[in-house]
Order: sequence, then C-alpha cells, then structure tokens
Amino acid sequence: MALKQSRPLTPAQRFTQLNSAEGLSKARPQRALTESLNKTGGRNVYGRITSRRRGGGHKRLYRIIDFKRSILDVPAKVQAIEYDPNRSANIALVAYANGEKRYIIAPEGLKVGDSIFASDKASLNDYNVGNSFPLAIIPPSTKLHCVELIPGRGAQLGRTAGTSIVLVNVEDGVAQVKMPSGEIRLLNAKCRATIGEVGNGEHRNQSLGKAGRNRWLGKRPRVRGMVMNPVDHPNGGGQGKSKGGGGRQHMVSPWGQLAKGFPTRRRSKPSNSQILVRHNGRKPRGKK
Repeated sequence: MALKQSRPLTPAQRFTQLNSAEGLSKARPQRALTESLNKTGGRNVYGRITSRRRGGGHKRLYRIIDFKRSILDVPAKVQAIEYDPNRSANIALVAYANGEKRYIIAPEGLKVGDSIFASDKASLNDYNVGNSFPLAIIPPSTKLHCVELIPGRGAQLGRTAGTSIVLVNVEDGVAQVKMPSGEIRLLNAKCRATIGEVGNGEHRNQSLGKAGRNRWLGKRPRVRGMVMNPVDHPNGGGQGKSKGGGGRQHMVSPWGQLAKGFPTRRRSKPSNSQILVRHNGRKPRGKK
C-alpha cells in the first residue's frame, strides 16, 4: 500500500506521510467480532504507572483475530480488507462456507474475493497466500507469518506489518525458522503457520507530521534524562550538555540500569534453549 502525501497547506501537512486507505473497507467492523477495550494509562491494578508515556488516545474497539485458524478443510472467501487501530497490519474479514465469519491478519497480495483455507494436509498447488498449514508439510524457504510457538496456542510470531519468517528446514519433528531479526530458532513441526508475508509494509515509512497525531495514538511525550534535574534522573544536572557526575556517568534508566550495550534478556529464559543463532550472528553459550 503506497504512502499518501498531502499538499502542504498547513505546517503539519508539509511533513505528513500516511498510508493510503485505497482498497480498505469503509464499513464498520463486524459487531460480533469486536469487544470493548479499556484504557489503563500504563497503570497496574494499584494505580501505579508501570509503563511510562502512555495515556489519552482515541477510543478503540478491539477486533477479535483468529490466530488459531481452527476451522479446517472449509474454504473461506475474503469479503473485505479493513483497518485495525490496534495493530500495524491490516485485517481481512473472511466468510467460511459454513456461514461463520472471522478476522485474520491480511497478508501481502490477498484481495477481496480470494479463497483461502486451513488444513492439516496439502497438495503442491495449495501453498497460496493466506492458507494455513503445520510447519511439517510446508516446503523449505517458504515465507510465513502468524507462526505458533506452541501447537494449538495460536500465532505469536510474525504478526506485524511487512514482516515474514522463513522456514529453513524440517527434520525429525523439529522445524528451523529464520526470524526477521536474523535469529534462527527451533519450533515444533506441529505448529501452524500462514503462507506469505504480512501486508501494509509501508507502515514503517510513515511520518506522522505532528506531535498531536502521536497523542491520538495514546503516546505521551518523552523527556530525556539528560535534561532533567539530578533529583529526577541519574543522568540529570551538569553544566550545559553533559551527564551528571562530572560527565563520567554512563547512560542509564531512572533506576540506574545501563541503557547502552548492556544485555537485559534473561539467560535462564526457557525459550533460549531453542535458539540456534542469535540476531547478531553469534551462537548462544554452550552451543557449538
């Protein structure tokens, strides 16, 4: 989907580049496939801010997405491609032959009127964009999205706009997949995946044009620690453009954790054992 640029009649329009709405349905979302979405403002159940810089934003309805693709061997026809305010990708409304309707993530190349299906078996001509199969029966080097981490749990990987995961190999019930970051990891071959890459790839090239559009998205301003006072941030204070402590202070978070070049991923995380090659090309510790 191409970017749209307006005539610079206002200062904001001069810098604004947004996704074109061409091809997107203007109808309201399916009522049975939506639910209310309450705002938290980044606060937990005790009212304390646990995620900073959140608040405000336009009211939204949550679209219930079918990440499991549990209706097998029943063809579905794409009825509309819709905008979803809760994610960077667009969504597709599909109607199954049995009368049921679902929302799915819209892959690149999927058009209104196309037919898709999900199954546990496939022939050579079935690997079309939007079809869902277990990794065990998908040919290597296929671009995938909406990939499960655990069989039956629903898609957790490859859901953002313009992204795709490449199937490297399947052997002895274990699949190797290459993530968008370059990381290569192992997955159970029974995990389901959808053929193709996620659409709306131009989303990353958008320019919001003004601070107000960020506020509409529920994002509040971010103030750098260096421009704060010493009482407010470890990097605050100093003379001119300098970090506190006589310029010897490294960049840290408000709670003192190093912000640059310091690993924050837990080495004991269970999923780490399934990583063959990290995103930086290095192998995890203990693996040859």
